[in-house]
Amino acid sequence: MDYKTLPVSEWVENHVKCWLESTGIKKEYVDKLYAEEVTGPALMELDESFLKDIGMKKGQIQILIRKRNELLRRQDNAQQAEDSSSKTPDRRDAETARASNAPAQGTASGGSSGAVGTTSSESTAPTSGKKQKRSKKSQLQRADEVLEVRNCRPFRSQDTDFKYVKDTVLAPESGVSDLIIPCHEYKSCDTAAELNKHQLQSKFASEVIRFASACMNIRTNGTIHFGVMDSVEDKGWKHGQIVGIKVKNREDFVDALDYIEKCFCDNLQEIARKCIHPPVFVEVISRDSQEQRFVVEVDIEPTFSLVKKKCFEVFLPKYNESSQKAILTKEPALYQRLGAKSEPVQRSKLAAFIQAMPDRDAQRQRAELSSTQVPTEIPQDLGRKLSILLNDGKSYMDDSLRYILVTNRCEQDNLNNIDFLMHLNIFCVFDFDEHSNVSGLYSKYKEHHETSSYFLQDFFKEIKTDNSPSQKLFDQTSWIFCNGRSDFLGDEKACDENTWIRTKKKYLKKVITCICEEILPERSFIVLFLLLSPVQKPLVDTFQEFYTEMNGMEYIICIAESRENYRKWANLAQESCSIETLEQCSIVGMKLSHVDATIQSMLPSTAQPRHMPASTGGVCTLPLREEEKLYSLEILCADQCDEIKLNLWTEKQKQEIEQNFYRGGKIMWENLWLADNKLCGDIIEREACAEASKLLDGILRGGGHNYSVAKLKIFHHPGSGGSTIARQVLWKSRKRFRCAVIKTSYSPSTVCNHVLALRDYEEKEITHCFPVLLLIEDYDDEYFEELQSELIEAVATRKMNTSRPYFILICCRRCNDPERLCKASPLDTVAVTHKLTESEKNLFNNKLVKLQQKYDEPEFILTFVLMCEEFNKTYVSDMVEHILQGIDPSSRDTCLMRYIALLNCYVPNSYLSLSHCEAFLGLGAYTEIKARAYDFKHHLSEQVRMIFIELRESTTYISSIRIIHCLVAKEILHQLSGNQSLSQLATTLLQEKMLFENRFGREEFIKFIRHLFIRRDKRSRGDNTDTLFSPFIEHVCEAEDCEKAIAVLKAAYELLGKDPFFAQQLARLNYSNEKFEDAKYWAQVAKSHLPTDSFILDTEGQVYRRWFSFTVDKMTEEDTPERITEKILLALKAMKCFRAAQQAAKAERESMNNAGYFGEVEVGCRLLRFLSTLPVFHRSPEGEHTELVKYLTTDYIPEDIKRTWGRLHSRLKGLRQNLYNALEWISEELSYFQTDKNQEKDDENDDKEEQIHNPRKWLRKQSAVYAKFFVSASLTDDSNNGPDTQLMRRMSIYGSGGGNVTNILSFLTDKKENRSAEKLERILSFYPENPSRNKLEDNDLINFILCHITLACLAPGSAKLLPLPTLRELSLRFFKGKRQFPASAYFLLTLLYWPDEALDKEPNPDKDEILTSALQTLKRLYDIKMKDVPTRKKRIYTHFFLGKGYGLSKIVHKTKIDKLMVGSLDERRMKWLHGTVWNIFKIRDNLKRVSGWTQDRNIFIRGHGKELRILPLHHESVPAGSENVTFYLGFSFNGLVAFNIEVENDPATKRT
Repeated sequence: MDYKTLPVSEWVENHVKCWLESTGIKKEYVDKLYAEEVTGPALMELDESFLKDIGMKKGQIQILIRKRNELLRRQDNAQQAEDSSSKTPDRRDAETARASNAPAQGTASGGSSGAVGTTSSESTAPTSGKKQKRSKKSQLQRADEVLEVRNCRPFRSQDTDFKYVKDTVLAPESGVSDLIIPCHEYKSCDTAAELNKHQLQSKFASEVIRFASACMNIRTNGTIHFGVMDSVEDKGWKHGQIVGIKVKNREDFVDALDYIEKCFCDNLQEIARKCIHPPVFVEVISRDSQEQRFVVEVDIEPTFSLVKKKCFEVFLPKYNESSQKAILTKEPALYQRLGAKSEPVQRSKLAAFIQAMPDRDAQRQRAELSSTQVPTEIPQDLGRKLSILLNDGKSYMDDSLRYILVTNRCEQDNLNNIDFLMHLNIFCVFDFDEHSNVSGLYSKYKEHHETSSYFLQDFFKEIKTDNSPSQKLFDQTSWIFCNGRSDFLGDEKACDENTWIRTKKKYLKKVITCICEEILPERSFIVLFLLLSPVQKPLVDTFQEFYTEMNGMEYIICIAESRENYRKWANLAQESCSIETLEQCSIVGMKLSHVDATIQSMLPSTAQPRHMPASTGGVCTLPLREEEKLYSLEILCADQCDEIKLNLWTEKQKQEIEQNFYRGGKIMWENLWLADNKLCGDIIEREACAEASKLLDGILRGGGHNYSVAKLKIFHHPGSGGSTIARQVLWKSRKRFRCAVIKTSYSPSTVCNHVLALRDYEEKEITHCFPVLLLIEDYDDEYFEELQSELIEAVATRKMNTSRPYFILICCRRCNDPERLCKASPLDTVAVTHKLTESEKNLFNNKLVKLQQKYDEPEFILTFVLMCEEFNKTYVSDMVEHILQGIDPSSRDTCLMRYIALLNCYVPNSYLSLSHCEAFLGLGAYTEIKARAYDFKHHLSEQVRMIFIELRESTTYISSIRIIHCLVAKEILHQLSGNQSLSQLATTLLQEKMLFENRFGREEFIKFIRHLFIRRDKRSRGDNTDTLFSPFIEHVCEAEDCEKAIAVLKAAYELLGKDPFFAQQLARLNYSNEKFEDAKYWAQVAKSHLPTDSFILDTEGQVYRRWFSFTVDKMTEEDTPERITEKILLALKAMKCFRAAQQAAKAERESMNNAGYFGEVEVGCRLLRFLSTLPVFHRSPEGEHTELVKYLTTDYIPEDIKRTWGRLHSRLKGLRQNLYNALEWISEELSYFQTDKNQEKDDENDDKEEQIHNPRKWLRKQSAVYAKFFVSASLTDDSNNGPDTQLMRRMSIYGSGGGNVTNILSFLTDKKENRSAEKLERILSFYPENPSRNKLEDNDLINFILCHITLACLAPGSAKLLPLPTLRELSLRFFKGKRQFPASAYFLLTLLYWPDEALDKEPNPDKDEILTSALQTLKRLYDIKMKDVPTRKKRIYTHFFLGKGYGLSKIVHKTKIDKLMVGSLDERRMKWLHGTVWNIFKIRDNLKRVSGWTQDRNIFIRGHGKELRILPLHHESVPAGSENVTFYLGFSFNGLVAFNIEVENDPATKRT
């Protein structure tokens, strides 16, 4: 059990060891105490002598003893709180009872114990016994609590802002010091609220006059405090504990001093009045109670001029209950201060006391004279203090810290002195100035920075999301108006303090909690309170919330030029923190102009503007605000890093930057700048860098390809320097071109807008702009394609042809097989591998020698050493073995290293946040509030420290930890495996609650865990293979067994919230290992979570499909009819599941999942093959499946199976239609969209076992199988037109490769056109000679017409071809028919009825109506088909283009255009993508340009007389305004498409 859940008294040695490791003491002492068998009870008794005996040093002993005491105190307090919560239902009631009923103790003569009214408490303050008992219990709960000591109100101070904090303590009561420093006496006065006016006044006056007499006789200043505990006899209260009293009427206390005239002699009454000052009411503040209480204080000041030669005898009033009056004592008494008490002078000593009066007068006189000499205050070095506080103890300022600013109204005079704020890395500002946007701080700040402004509630909505916080929060300062905004037109106005607390404080608390717990990691930010005007309570509430969330003042700073503003703030803030602690973290009295100058002098760089190259050959200035507007880009300027102040950079800083790079960190611009300026060693340029630069030069020259968006791809092995090469290329180009790194956390559309703005910035002639170089790293394909598409469309709108690209995307991505990817696209790709050339080996070895001479610590260059050895497997193994010597396998940091190694080995680009690591090691759990008690690295063993590297990229905000290289991680797993297998390690990781519950970076951590179990390898991503499961699961299956893999997946399912996709993986893993019952169970579990998810329903179908295939493959001749029936049932269940997946997919608006259709066809065809092997369906002598065809297509049922298959007959006879429907759906799907790339859903949903890379080929194959089992010559009707004959004809057509739109169009892709033409002629021969007389079914007619169009493309002179008018006449059915036809019918109408120069010489409204109706229907069907899926994921496919000629010869298929292009498949795709295909003369010669016009960004064309609106290929390419245009016309299932739109310069130009 975790030691944190047990009391210390029950700890064993292991519990103590875990706790000791978390305290930060050295590991050697942890081991010694473990060896000494220190258990929990022994820990409680540890003393300094024992620790010295085992060899501990004093510093370590100090830490341990203090931590142990804190631990015990915390556990005691927790236990008391638990007891209290179980026994006292209402905490506030208990507090009230304690405060109002604590018994006041003492006597009239005992200074330390005398409380107001104690002599007659029984009669004056009656309380029930039950109430007193509860009060006693409430006190006892606090007996051992350590309370914070606070200072008294300064003597004679009338500061109304001064406050006391309830349940803090004042210093003990004091006696006489130097007569000027007041002595103090405390009175609880706890029953004051229950006394009547006369009782209260007599008792208050009695105590004041007694104390005043004592002070005046001794000639010392003094203060008596009412509402401060004075008794130590009752263990429930601390001596000096501030509780306060309820004050009903202040005048009662003031008027009580009228007793002076009754209690002092006549000649002394005026003097007494001058010495006894009026009562001061000091408010007692408490966070737990809204009840107002005060400490009432009376100052006594017997100045020499007033009291010399006088003795002060007094009578004391005493309230008499019977007479209800105050009665004076019979005899006067002379009081004096004895120690901390006010005692009467004994009669025997009275004469001596009076004789000593002159000496006391003289002492008083001397004391007053000396007190008038004000000591010179030694000024603090506030500049140094500011530097240390603001930089977290560092001597320099860097960007590793973020700042949160809390401020109030900034006067106009101060606006000139806050320039330092412009240079701080400010995360957000809490602004309490409603006029800030008009005349305050915000008005000045937004002149220099791009910001986002919010109100409290709006900001909370912005940051409180289920996903990771928006990157924009970290790239732009958020300005939060905390109390309205005067210039805002909405309903957010400023309010008074009470209204603010009631309406807005709750949002402030939520925002601060969310920032501290979920957004900014601990110690990564500093909260800066800038007090520029008088302070109000909301500002203090903000401090208290931050103080609570940040566990103290360590990262909170206050700056106040006005001491008065600070004093009020501190007095209110002391409710949470002592004044002394506040002063340690505050800069008070320093002029704001001095603060401004001091901070600016600490800045690491000058405030000079940055510059970018301009097309004129010069440079332009890039102000910071303009740069911040482009927040999705990390802009590399021409003078990058030139603003650095080298005089502030220590040698250590430079070394840290260099060391981080050679340890495996990503190269920074500072590395390259330091190398260029010879301030560190040169950075090696690998030969691939020169190769990439050469390719870049080729792209810039044009390279024969006029692409608007060009690509330069760099694929690299992990750790081979690919990222360094990409940044070196960018660095060398920064003075010639505008360069930037894309932050992929932003959407492609945002990046596109910012990139265009970067290109156009300060450019007069945007046609002459230089290309912009954009680096994109470790991207996914979908993101890249969308970005590329956005950029191309944006460029197309500008209608500018330049010889150079607009943008060059340098795509840098790590992969396991870079050379293969380079071979696939050699003209624009560079491969970077671990293999070094001979010249590179020399460079690396020379560099290694220099680094070894420079750095003694080997860990600083570990990754570089591996690179020098080309990551040789043996070398890596030997090196890891050497490093791990002596490591403690059971320590927490070793365990952490294994967890990170597991992730790094199997999940690319994975890491663990620093916050997760610290939480796992227990760091911070027992740290001091006031000082940073540890450093993460110092708590790691030497071995682990060498293996880990800490990363903090410029675009991220969380520091992360990973192993220096994935190959090292793999070797660590191997060498530290011991008796624990990988599956056991993963299971243990899943059980680490500390990691899963840690707030910061939690989404990323969960994502990596999911990838560990679910993400498959794919060659398209650069992996070596395509895997069916995650590499980790496959490794467990191979190295251990599938049972272990299943077990660890089950654990992941349970511990990750019963994730349905883990259940889906379990189903897949089980059926892949022929555990079909288990697979069925897990598929149903997944379905129970997501019953309408098409991918999970498809998985259920795959279970039955695999089960059916398995049973068929294992079939023997002895199989009984029952077993055969079971097999058929499995296939039918699979088909049912696949149909359910189809229905679910239709309802899914944001995805297109066609797996259900493919699955149904696959299992249906397999079922047909199985049925054909059964003896009951014997073949004909000709080899035909006559008996089976007869059974499936007619009412015929063989006798042998009539009863045994009773429940199957109807389902099997529906098999033909079900398969036909699925094949037709797949055909239509392939007709709509491009299929050159398979668009897949996320890995967890992708259940396609065999990726269908060529779906058209697959469709032809399955259609043939389908047709094979429904064709029989013996069943053909002699009438040649019966239903059976029509079916046989259709099946024959299917068998010949026709039968649906996709199959027919596939003939056009056959390289042997003659063969395809012959097949089409054969297919046409199956149709009736006179189709108009022998009426064809709708689908048959569609296929018949399409066969003619396809054949016309392949063999224009074929005798089988019907003329265009005949085909038009046949297709009229699709226009006139009232029923819905397939989309392909309307597609044919657009092809056939497009105006023909030979047939349509005159306008024809009827033909226009046909065209218009067909186009409208196509658009409606397309919208239904597309749902809400982005068009980039399913790009529409244009089948035909309008060519020159007439009749069917004017229809040109896309494959003909493809054949007129030269180059690889990838190059041809790029020509289509960039539109350069239209520059090829042969293509222009085959196609016809048509004329149209634009209006409101829409494009129109004239049909047979009527205008038709058509679609542009890229909407952005349509020119604005009204223009005459020409373009090439395409035909798609979404209607007519315009390609290569150009403005028509000559109005007289006609179609050519």
